[in-house]
Amino acid sequence: MSDVPVPAADPIRLARVQDAPLSVDEVLAAVGDPAAGGVALFVGTVRDHDHARAVRALSYSAHPSVENELRTVLGKVAADFPVRGLAAVHRVGDLAIGDLAVVVAASCPHRAEAFAACRRLIDDLKAQVPIWKHQQFADGGDEWVGAC
Repeated sequence: MSDVPVPAADPIRLARVQDAPLSVDEVLAAVGDPAAGGVALFVGTVRDHDHARAVRALSYSAHPSVENELRTVLGKVAADFPVRGLAAVHRVGDLAIGDLAVVVAASCPHRAEAFAACRRLIDDLKAQVPIWKHQQFADGGDEWVGAC
């Protein structure tokens, strides 16, 4: 008998973009798996500054294809790592300082794999998923930031 876990039927457990507040507990529960020895989680929050400028308001918007693109990113991570579960949820709309903007998680047989898969997931999400951030600064200026 081998101790190598059988691949998860569908490791993509949660892929959503929503205008309601995000739940870390929901994301953690989504990636739970008895064969996973490691779970890595990343939580991105709205901060009060960017590039030494005070942020007073922030909003996210997304292209209509956003969830398909998010699933594509999740699928590529699943293909490259021995994941048991993957989840990613991103917020859109107006957010306040301190709000959760994105929560991603990966569960794998071992911690190093979970850390690497989670890191890849958030990096690829920010680079490839069509979500845009509009920041309004305390000095009156504003800025659109490409894919988040």
